Amino acid sequence: MGSLIESQTGSEDAGFLATRMDSIVNWGRKNSLWPMPLGLSCCGIELMAMIGPKFDLARFGAEAARFSPRQCDLMIVAGTLTWKMAEAARTIYDQMPDPKWILSMGVCASSGGMYDSYSVVQGVDMILPVDIYVPGCPPRPDAVIDAIMKLQKKIERESPSRELFSPSERDESGTGLFQMAPNQAVPRAGDGGQEGGAR
Repeated sequence: MGSLIESQTGSEDAGFLATRMDSIVNWGRKNSLWPMPLGLSCCGIELMAMIGPKFDLARFGAEAARFSPRQCDLMIVAGTLTWKMAEAARTIYDQMPDPKWILSMGVCASSGGMYDSYSVVQGVDMILPVDIYVPGCPPRPDAVIDAIMKLQKKIERESPSRELFSPSERDESGTGLFQMAPNQAVPRAGDGGQEGGAR
């Protein structure tokens, strides 16, 4: 007779209790996202429109923006991130409790946009582990809502019970990045060793 937590077959599959717990925890997580808006430029205006009554973000459980990182689990980076603001963004991310997700909103946040400058971070993924990207300049609120729905599907597939029994496997690339000057090349998260950064 096996344990309710462990699989009967000895594979990596979780047992009945862990599987049921995962589905209940994931249901709660995906339907109660608490966003931390980091509106840095014009995408912040579309972010405000998305939170308003016309697009009704409340149906996804993310109706009220929290401006305290310790109460949030979703950071929405909306707009151009400069190197001067990058340290503050990383500090906010570090203050958020686990599990936490990052949504990169707009071309400027995702890749630096049209600002190929020494002062602009060429993609938020250089300092934060981004979970989902929303293209557009600025993206429409319905595109951001679609991204939140995709993030909910991603959360639904996660395994919280595995997090309890094994150390975190989340990619925390970008840690310690502020020891380098912005004009030096830094490896981008997920580039496979290629160099990117300020040009």
